[in-house]
Amino acid sequence: MRIAVVDGQGGGMGRLIVEKLRQELGNSCHIIGLGTNAVASSLMLKAGANEGASGENAIVYCCPRVDIIAGSISIIAAHAFLGELTPGMAEAIASSPAIKVLLPLNRYNLQLCGVNDQPLPLQVNSLVARVREIYDGSQADLK
Repeated sequence: MRIAVVDGQGGGMGRLIVEKLRQELGNSCHIIGLGTNAVASSLMLKAGANEGASGENAIVYCCPRVDIIAGSISIIAAHAFLGELTPGMAEAIASSPAIKVLLPLNRYNLQLCGVNDQPLPLQVNSLVARVREIYDGSQADLK
C-alpha cells in the first residue's frame, strides 16, 4: 500500500503523521512525504517516509499513483498554507482516485461543522486509526 502524506510550511503536521503511521504500520507500507516546499518534505523523510518530493509537479505526479492521501482538509483548498498550495496541487489531490483521510482543522477560512475541535495529536491519532482500518481491509481483500 502506498500512502502519500501532504503538508506545507514548516512540515510539522506531516512529520507527526508520518511518525505515527510508521509506528502503527511499521515497514509494511510505503510512505511518500509530499511537501509544498523542501522543508516539509525533508521533515517527513526524517520522520520515516520512504520517499519525499516537493513542489507542484511532484504532487500532481504522485497523487494518482497512491492508495491513500493523508493531511489536513486544507490540502484540497487552493492557496492554503499561505499560498504555498497551488490550485494545481489542490485539484490533483481532490481528483485523485486515492482515498483521502483528512484532518478537520479549522484554518485557512475553512470552518468545519459537526466535528470536535481537538488538539492536533489527538486528531492525528484518529487519522492513523482510519488509515489502519483501510490498510487492514485492503490486506484482507488480498487473501
